Amino acid sequence: MPADWSDLLRCLELRSPPVHSPEADGDTAIFEADSQQLELDRLFGGQVLAQFIRVAAAACPDKAVKSLHVQFIREGKGRRPVRYVARRVRIGRSFATLAILAQQDSQVLATASVSLHVIEDGPENQAAISVPPMLSSEFRISHGLLPWEARTTDDLNSLTAKAPDYDLWMRTPAVDSSLAEALLAYASDMNLIGTALRPFAGYNHHGNGSAWSAATTSHTVWFHHPFSTDDWLLLRHHSPVAAHARCFGRGDVFTEDGTLVASFAQEGLLRFHS
Repeated sequence: MPADWSDLLRCLELRSPPVHSPEADGDTAIFEADSQQLELDRLFGGQVLAQFIRVAAAACPDKAVKSLHVQFIREGKGRRPVRYVARRVRIGRSFATLAILAQQDSQVLATASVSLHVIEDGPENQAAISVPPMLSSEFRISHGLLPWEARTTDDLNSLTAKAPDYDLWMRTPAVDSSLAEALLAYASDMNLIGTALRPFAGYNHHGNGSAWSAATTSHTVWFHHPFSTDDWLLLRHHSPVAAHARCFGRGDVFTEDGTLVASFAQEGLLRFHS
C-alpha cells in the first residue's frame, strides 16, 4: 500500500496519553501519535522525523524549530502508535533545547535533540547557486512513500552506474503552514541511501532486503527560512562517500527562486549481499 496523504496527516496529529504518566511534569511532556498504514513490518524513519518535529513544536510553541538531530537505535513496528517523551533541557528567551525519546512497548526507537529559536531579523547572505527551471508534468514520477506530486529527470531505478547525485522537485496538496517542517523532514529520509547506491552498477533503491540491506542510523535537518510545501521545492541530494558498510549523504532544499530554505544530512547502514 503506498503512502496516503490523509493517513500521513492523521499521523501528524498528537494526543496526550489516556493515563497520566509519572514522567510528565513541568519540564517533561508526553505525547502519542499513530503510525502510517503501510505494507511494511517496520516504521518508516521519515514518519518518526516528522513526528519529532511536531512534538518539539507542541512542547515549545513560542519558538520555531531550527534543527533536528536524530539517532535511530532500533527498528520500530509498523502500523503501531509511537510514544514521545519530550524533556525541556533549557528554555531561554531566544533559544530552547529539547531532548525527545520515541518509544514503542517501553523500548527506545530513536532519540532526538531539537534546537528552537525565536524568529529574529538580521543581515542575510546566500551563496549564488544555480537552480534549474521547474520541470514540466511529463517528468512526474510515483514514489510509494511520497503521497504528493514529485518530478525528476533522474532515475533511482536504473541499474547503470551514475554519479551519486539526485534532484527531486516536490509539492504537497494545500496544507496548513504549521506542518511544513514536519512534511519536509518526512521527505528528507527517502532518497539519500538510493543516491549513495547510484555509483554501484547492478544495484538500485528497490533492492533493500534482497540485493542489499540498509537502514538510517542518524539524520539531521536544519531550517534556514520559512517555506510552504504546497509551493514547489527542489530537494538536491548528494552522497560523497560509502565505506565500511555505511553511507553518508546530504541535501539542500530550494524554492523555485533559488532560496535555500533547509538542509539535511544522513548516515545509514549499507550492506551488500554476496
